[in-house]
Amino acid sequence: MLRWGLRVVSCGLSVPGSAACAGPWRRQRSVLKMAEDLRAAVSSQTKRLNSSSEVIQRLEENGHQNKRLKGNADEEDAEDQNKKSPKRKIVLLMAYSGKGYHGMQRNVGSSQFKTIEDDLVSALVQSGCIPENHGEDMKKMSFQRCARTDKGVSAAGQIVSLKVRLRDDILEKINNHLPSHIRILGLKRVTGGFNSKNKCDARTYSYMLPTFAFAHKDHVVQEELYRLDTETLERVNKLLACYKGTHNFHNFTSQKGPRDPSAKRYIMEMYCGEPFVRENTEFAVIKVKGQSFMMHQIRKMIGLVIAIVKGYAAESIMERSWGEEKVDVPKAPGLGLVLEKVHFEKYNRRFGNDGLHEPLEWTEEEEKIAIFKEQYIYPTIINTEREEKSMANWLNTLPIHDFNSSAVEMQTSNKNSKKSSDPEGSDGCGDDSD
Repeated sequence: MLRWGLRVVSCGLSVPGSAACAGPWRRQRSVLKMAEDLRAAVSSQTKRLNSSSEVIQRLEENGHQNKRLKGNADEEDAEDQNKKSPKRKIVLLMAYSGKGYHGMQRNVGSSQFKTIEDDLVSALVQSGCIPENHGEDMKKMSFQRCARTDKGVSAAGQIVSLKVRLRDDILEKINNHLPSHIRILGLKRVTGGFNSKNKCDARTYSYMLPTFAFAHKDHVVQEELYRLDTETLERVNKLLACYKGTHNFHNFTSQKGPRDPSAKRYIMEMYCGEPFVRENTEFAVIKVKGQSFMMHQIRKMIGLVIAIVKGYAAESIMERSWGEEKVDVPKAPGLGLVLEKVHFEKYNRRFGNDGLHEPLEWTEEEEKIAIFKEQYIYPTIINTEREEKSMANWLNTLPIHDFNSSAVEMQTSNKNSKKSSDPEGSDGCGDDSD
């Protein structure tokens, strides 16, 4: 200001446009213009930066939105794909430890007793193999089990048939939603009308028991020290072989009368294998193969042989038990009973080599089956026997049975025969245990 004032004074009264003052005014205007240009440039740059930030922000928002839209679209596409995926009839090879479960068959609408099928259906829904409403109504997926194992009974070769949406890595997806003591070990495509219960020709069960069960009643034995001798094993196998063929097993179940035709069952083989030691106790495994079995039939067949070998009953009771008279047949404990294998020989002959379907044989899965039994089934049987002593406690009940009774309860038997409705599973597609 001082400098500018001095210049004005020195110019006297001359106007800004005069020659004397032209230089300073011109320089002032130049400076002012430069300042204005600078302000305009800064303002323009600021606007551009703000505009760029807004663009970037909009792009980011659009990107996130596009991702959300894409994610939703992918989910919808997956759902649509599931809905469009055709359902195929398959069979699943199952293995499970039955301890803690009230059998295989699901009781829809009842959560009081947990079953194997409760966990299976839940896994099928969660893995996307079946829609949720099929889990609520199992007929919609044409579900059928081959054997309705009952409370506590395990399986190494259970077969179920059903319609599912075939997915990549389907076994892994199902098993990811199952507890470790229930496994799906194999899967095969079958014909559209296949029914695992009706197409089954035969079933093989095993029964694992401590060998002290065969010790004679007059001999005092220590359970862990007892070892089955060759002579006793031969006698056991001789008695078990008597079951081979067709017999009337009405005394080996509570569902049939002596004149009910369905009480006749065909047994193909039955034998006891060599004993082995686990956890300091000797065990043996009895195997039986038959067309079908009734409720408790296998356990009563084994229970009667034990009663004979121990000296509580005469061998002649076996022939009597197949007659019309009512015979008191003891029922061995359910622990130890395992569904080993189901057979589809007629189906395999007709469809196994038709070029479209595989035979229902599981040779490639045998190693996995053996590993599962060693990890889950055998330890459960052995540890439960040691803790609960189910066989030892049952052996103490044998003296109360009346093996010499020859009373014929024809009237009661006839009533039972007439009332017998042969419910699902009672023909051996089902339970052989309590």
